[in-house]
This record gives sequence, structure tokens and C-alpha cells, in this order.
Amino acid sequence: MAETPGTGAKRKIGGELIIPVLALGFTLYYFSTIIDSPWTAQVNAALVGSLLLVAILAFFFRVGREYLRGRAAFDFSELVAPVSLLPRRLAFVGLTVGYVVLIQWGGFTLTTFVFLTCSMLVLSGGKRKTWTLFLSAVLSLLAYVVFIAVFETRFPPGPFEWLMQALL
Repeated sequence: MAETPGTGAKRKIGGELIIPVLALGFTLYYFSTIIDSPWTAQVNAALVGSLLLVAILAFFFRVGREYLRGRAAFDFSELVAPVSLLPRRLAFVGLTVGYVVLIQWGGFTLTTFVFLTCSMLVLSGGKRKTWTLFLSAVLSLLAYVVFIAVFETRFPPGPFEWLMQALL
């Protein structure tokens, strides 16, 4: 468990760096993929990516300041503590890898819905199934509207995108 500042022990921050480092990599990759996209997608990428970069840099600044002041240590032991959560964490990693692999066949919207639903159920221990389905559907549809319909981002199409294209 992370120690609080002032108790003499350093706060363990190694595990906290994983998501920001991955987000930084994703954002840089995202910038590289939109060069040939329509201008609306480029504007979207610049706005969203810039906000994400500012948040990541602010986090790195805060963590770096704590480390330099001797209040924090780059300790990754918290990644496996508590051990009882390790199966859920590994399942989430598996779902993430599955999402990346299956999005080519299921399409962006449908695969995102399945990923969000399964992830929330895994991480919550299967609680609030109806709410999870509702929230996953709303978030997936919102992502479709924002990224595909409005900004014309070229995510992999699938059955949902084909149906919407036929209807609209």
C-alpha cells in the first residue's frame, strides 16, 4: 500500500506511471495516423491529443517533483498488490489485447461495446449488469457519433457501421 507523505516512508509511484506512459505513446501514435485524414479528424486529434498531452505532462511534473523532493520512489510492487485483484487485472489486459485484435472484424462500435461491457463486468466483479449494458451502449453510440459520423475518423467498419451507412 502506498505510504502517505509525512510518515517517513516514500510513496510508491512506479505503478502509477504505466497508464500515463501508455497514453503518451497512444497519443503520439494517434498524431502520426491522422496526417492523411480529413481536416475535421485532424482538428479533433489536435484538440483531444493536446489536452491529453497537457494532462500527462502535468502528471509527470507532479510525480517528478515528488521524486526529486524525496517523497516518492519508483517502486512497482503495488502492481500485484493486493494479489486478490490480480486475476481481474490480467483479465482486463486480455480483454484489451482482444479488443485490438478483434476490432478489424467486429468494427469500432460493436467491438467497443463488447469491450466496455466485459471490462466493466470484470472490474466490478459482475455487479450492476443492467447499468453496465446501458452505459456501454451509450458510450459506444456516443463514440460512433463523435468519431465516425461527425469527425469522419477511419476506424475499422463492422456490422453496426455498415447498417448505419445503409440506413443513413
